[in-house]
Amino acid sequence: MVACTPICDLYHPMDEKDREILKLLQSNARLTADALSAEVGLSPPAVQKRLKRLRDTGVVEREIAVLSPTKLGREMTLIVEVVLERENCGHLETFKRRMREAPQVQQCYYATGEADFILIVVTGDIKEYEAFTQEYLFDESNVARFTTSVVMDRVKVSLDII
Repeated sequence: MVACTPICDLYHPMDEKDREILKLLQSNARLTADALSAEVGLSPPAVQKRLKRLRDTGVVEREIAVLSPTKLGREMTLIVEVVLERENCGHLETFKRRMREAPQVQQCYYATGEADFILIVVTGDIKEYEAFTQEYLFDESNVARFTTSVVMDRVKVSLDII
């Protein structure tokens, strides 16, 4: 099976050097062009040019710091499956907007299957989760029901793609 190479833009398709840079960058966004160039065998200016193109074309959406929830007192991670009463565009967009605004929601996926949405929620304790459910789920007339799973252990947490 031949792997498909994603297109960065029409004039500069991604190559193996781009993929090497992305793999290194997704594990440590603080790497300098000098450090990346040493790893991938390109000059620092060539790496900078590629990074600019990868950012400008949206391949690199954003660069973030990954924080320790435990060290910040965010001890509870919960997986919440939400079923809506109505799924027209207006109701879906309203729910999506509210989830984007909710500080406890780390990830929100509109999904197929039993649930309409899958949420990853991080809170300091069960009381904070209870307040979240009251404000964003119980008080939302379009939420038919939701189920919650409490994460016992963070076995793997990653946004790596390459």
